[in-house]
Amino acid sequence: MSDLVFYSASELAQGIRDRTFSATEVLEAHLAQIAQHNPALNAIVTVNESQARLQAQIADEAIATGESLGTLHGVPVTFKDLFETEGLRTTFGYQSLSQYIPSRDVSLVGRLRGAGAIVLGKTNLPKGGADFQTVSSVLGRTNNPWDLTRTPGGSTGGGCAAVAAGLSPLELGNDLGGSLRIPAHFCGVYSLKPTENRVVSSLRSNPCTLRHMISTGPVARSVQDLRLCLDLIEGPDGSEWNVSPVAQEEPMLQPLSNYRFAWCDRFDDLTADTQTQAALADLAHQLSVAGCTVERITPQSFNFTEAWETFGELCSCQLALSQSAPLRIAASSIAKILPSQWVLGGAIARGFVQGVKTDLQGYMELLTRRDRIITQMEQFLNQWDGWLCPVTPGAAFTHRQTWFPLRGALEVDDQMLPYWMWGLGFTSIFSLTGNPVVTLPLNTNALPIGVQLVGQRWQDRGLLAITQSLSDLTGGFQRPPGY
Repeated sequence: MSDLVFYSASELAQGIRDRTFSATEVLEAHLAQIAQHNPALNAIVTVNESQARLQAQIADEAIATGESLGTLHGVPVTFKDLFETEGLRTTFGYQSLSQYIPSRDVSLVGRLRGAGAIVLGKTNLPKGGADFQTVSSVLGRTNNPWDLTRTPGGSTGGGCAAVAAGLSPLELGNDLGGSLRIPAHFCGVYSLKPTENRVVSSLRSNPCTLRHMISTGPVARSVQDLRLCLDLIEGPDGSEWNVSPVAQEEPMLQPLSNYRFAWCDRFDDLTADTQTQAALADLAHQLSVAGCTVERITPQSFNFTEAWETFGELCSCQLALSQSAPLRIAASSIAKILPSQWVLGGAIARGFVQGVKTDLQGYMELLTRRDRIITQMEQFLNQWDGWLCPVTPGAAFTHRQTWFPLRGALEVDDQMLPYWMWGLGFTSIFSLTGNPVVTLPLNTNALPIGVQLVGQRWQDRGLLAITQSLSDLTGGFQRPPGY
């Protein structure tokens, strides 16, 4: 199999411009990789084969005449199946939309096409993107390329599996509670959750349904590709007016030894397993040896339980508005009479239940509480260049039941943790606060382990510069065995 499938998007674009290889050669290599490995992975659920071949031919003809189509000239890319793409099936994981073919691109798809990218296909996700496993009644289950018996995570599980396995060099996904970060961690690739409102969401649903905490960002095998993609997708599009103009941020490149890092392996009683603890401790030691200031610390007086409950409440009160009136009324009635001590699943689950019955006054109080939590986080992060935290308590787990009442609990060493706390406990905090987070892989001898690198709001490019220095230390992406 051609090594082209493990070139970065930046390297592919440069090679096509330099005529080292053609866009057609790049596309055919990826189509061959898909034909060989996607049947076992089920990562790409719709392949845009004929149109992609036509676009690759156009890209090669443009190169021959000296024309540039943009920074991604001739590079194949994939999109999570939440983004509407003109002429290509887009299901959102719903049976009712299994044959839906949009007549237009959403703005972010259009921006990447406008930069010369070729739409290779759409990647799998759970129904509506609402799980951290990728299992769909419409599209089937996606498997982890490191171990087919394990989940790739979710909800951008198809995209992260595709990038890790060389089926795609670049994926665009989104993240409400960890949907970019968790599968990047499970599959051993990079992701960027930008600062909230730096990038438009480009979701089909009414933007008023999810006005808070959701971020759209890239998945890639290099930091350079995250930066390239951010340059293309950030900024308003004339429809989502809460998105800010492009931030004038010019980070100064510094030696790794100049940086100050906080790190931790637990949030209150939520702790990582022994393997993850060891990986983080080893990284902290390497940074210390490299001359960095490193301290094991979490924000003083930060109430993680309150933050988890606030996240859950803000999620569910937004999503409840998208449901039918009878269903909203029924759910709210049940929630009002359900004692909080009966709500199983930890603080996030209690917040989910509370949010269903939140009225307008409660919603306004919720936003005020969120602002206070953001302030606390920013005051802490102001002391550091980055905060290193676990993504989840452990590495990718074996496939589990995804029917809601049977999700149960997941293991942390010899303990069991409620499903939603296991999956979202470490990631939801930074969804609530809206901070930028890069997930980067740590080299291990077993399943991939990723780490969240958290920065101050609006310092996305600075965070990417720090990630590049860290990647030089950790070794960057490793391809899964057999690919």
